[in-house]
Amino acid sequence: MTPRARPPAPLAAADSFATPADVVVDARGLRCPLPVIRLAARAKEALEGTVLEVLATDPAARADIPAWCRLREQAYLGSLEQRDGTLAHPGEHTAYRVRIMRAGPRTSAAPTGPPPPGDAGTPVEG
Repeated sequence: MTPRARPPAPLAAADSFATPADVVVDARGLRCPLPVIRLAARAKEALEGTVLEVLATDPAARADIPAWCRLREQAYLGSLEQRDGTLAHPGEHTAYRVRIMRAGPRTSAAPTGPPPPGDAGTPVEG
């Protein structure tokens, strides 16, 4: 059995917000479970290492986003309350940061050609 890689140590909230996020998910005004659904949809498109920032006003996001990260084995980097918002994202909200640790499948293309020898229904010569 191979050992699992350890996730990076969590950063302090100020450190995780020192640089801009790669992707911003604006879920302000949406109620549970929509902020997490929007996060999950963008995470499916993201490459490993991508930092997503979810802007949310729903108080349930405070528990839901870290829980989603634990269940999906993604890195929760922290949250930052924005009482007056920012120039780019005005209005009171909380920003949550997530780093994609395990990227999802990119395509669901069916295999082409005949099945490999040994598959059910395929005779194996020997």
